[in-house]
This record gives sequence, C-alpha cells and structure tokens, in this order.
Amino acid sequence: MATKTTNPWGAASIVHSYDRGDHAAPPHIRHLPLSASLFDVGIFRDTLLPSVALHSSLSAVAYAVGRYTDRVETKDWLWPGAQIVNAWWSSVGRRVVLDGVPLGGVVATLSRPERLLLTGVTLWGGRLLYRLVSRSVRRGGKDDPRYAAAKKDPNFWNSALLKVYIPEALLQTIIALPFTAPFRHQGAVLPGGYHPLLQAIAVGVFSTGFALEVLADWQLDKHNRTQAGSMCREGVWSLVRHPNYLGDALVHLSFPILLYASDMLAPIEILGPVANYYFLKYIGGAKQADADQEERYAKEDVAKKVDYDEYKKERNAFWPDAGQIANKWTWIVLGFGVAGAVVERAVNEMF
Repeated sequence: MATKTTNPWGAASIVHSYDRGDHAAPPHIRHLPLSASLFDVGIFRDTLLPSVALHSSLSAVAYAVGRYTDRVETKDWLWPGAQIVNAWWSSVGRRVVLDGVPLGGVVATLSRPERLLLTGVTLWGGRLLYRLVSRSVRRGGKDDPRYAAAKKDPNFWNSALLKVYIPEALLQTIIALPFTAPFRHQGAVLPGGYHPLLQAIAVGVFSTGFALEVLADWQLDKHNRTQAGSMCREGVWSLVRHPNYLGDALVHLSFPILLYASDMLAPIEILGPVANYYFLKYIGGAKQADADQEERYAKEDVAKKVDYDEYKKERNAFWPDAGQIANKWTWIVLGFGVAGAVVERAVNEMF
C-alpha cells in the first residue's frame, strides 16, 4: 500500500508499506508490474548512460595515471575498483549526494537481497583490487609483463585511451548491470516470486567462485615461492589451467540468480555475467593469459614452456573435464559453496 507523507528530509514522498517478514525486496518500488514491457528502453537513460559516464570518467583518470607512469596495469586496478564504486554510488551514494537523504536512512531502506548483493560485489572487487595492487607492489613498481609487447609500439599511449581504456569501461558498464540496474531502473522483472532456497543457492554459487579465486591465488603464490621454474598444478590448479577466472565467472553468475530468487531480475541484467564470461574466456582473462605464457616462456624459460605445453594437454583452460569429478579439489571447492549456502539459510531463518 502506498501512502503520501511528509519526507523527514524536506519533501513529500510516497511510502510503500509491505511486510518485511520474509525479507523479500519491497515489491514494485523499483520495478513495475509485469504488464510493462520486459525490454523497457528507459534503462538506457536511468542506468546505462550514467554508468557509461562514470566508468569512462574513471577510465580517463586511470589512463592519465597510466600514461604518466608508463603502467598499463592501471586499467586492471580499475576493473574491480570501478565496479565497486558504481555499485555503491547507484545504491547509496547518489541518494545521499543528489537527494540529500542521510546515509543511515538510505541504508535502512535496503532490503536483505540488496544488502547481500552489495556485500558480494564488495567482497569480490575488494579482494581482487587488493590482489592486483599488492602484486604490483611486489614487482617494485614495474608494469605487468603481459603489456610489454603492446608498449613496444611507439604510438601505444596515443591510442590507448580509445582502444584499450574506454572499450573496457563500456564492457564494465554491461557487466555491472546486475548490481546497478536494480537500484536505478523502474522496470518489469521476470516472473519468479520469492524463493529463499534459491537465494541460498545463489550464495552457494558465489561462495564456490570466491573460494576458487582465493585458493587459486594463495596456492599460486605458495608454488612460485619454492618452484617458480615449473607450472603450478597442485590444488585447484589441478582442475583447470585458470581456476581464478572460473571462480570470477561463478561469482558474477550468482548475482542474477540472487535477483531472480528475490523477484528483482530484469532480463537485461542477465547480460552482466554473459559479458563477463565472454570477456574472461575469449578476449582477456584465460585467452590473454595463455597467449602471454606461450610467448614469454618460449623466450625466457624453455623448460617451463615444455612444462606448460604438457599442462595444456592435460587440463582444460576454463571448465573442468568430466574426469575432475574424482578430483578431491572439486569437492573441497563445492564444500565451500555448500557451507556458504547453509550459513546464509541459517542467518535468514534467524533474522
């Protein structure tokens, strides 16, 4: 039920009354009934264009810093950093800054699924940003070696803004849809209803992916400290050649699952994990890493190149083959996912 009342922050507003007992998102506050078009072009105005402006502005700053320091990796720092900024600006920041609503008032209006969404994005992006920055510090300020070949072009920096930084900003805009559009767009959602069990599954998928990323980075660092001359094949690296990218894809897949389970998923938001997966598998991510390893090991470490070639024959790049069902690390990672789902379900029942 909607009631007109006096806004304590200075203006009249519409207050929607609903029962928070099931922890569902407030019905139809941000989404219209299903009689509305499922493909509302209004999302370009209220979500996509503001996101493009935000990501492009941040990319321009990253480009300026990168050009000044001759470090292309500034765009990599922006990948998680800009998406965290966009998520929090869309959900909280713009209402505080532009509408004058107190921070506590904004946070209080966030539903439980929305808080789960923001928590997930912040955990994913914060961990990745820390990983990238700390790795850069360990290199002593040197750029990521993956970009050495590109920078041999004397005109690289003259074209990098339009050819590298801005295209990634546009891609980030699409990937961020599941955690920006729900806070910005008043449009129709896919029919689904409220499903607490499916919410727990979404948290389980997130936990599986997050565990893959954390374990992959930790095990790789441990291996490189003692056996830098060989490929890491232990732990989750025995499942696929790029478990960190698989984990990233699962994390982003969990967001639309959570939205659907909370009766909040608009069709266009599905593009987020699809775009992220395509980028990780076919453009950057796994494909770029494979190309870099092929070239770098062939020039710098022939023995490691031989080891890499054997590893490439034995393991898939992205998705585990059927034989990995017998790999203990498959079940360890899935165990983290189950644990995450169980904890989420228990907390949901308690509060």
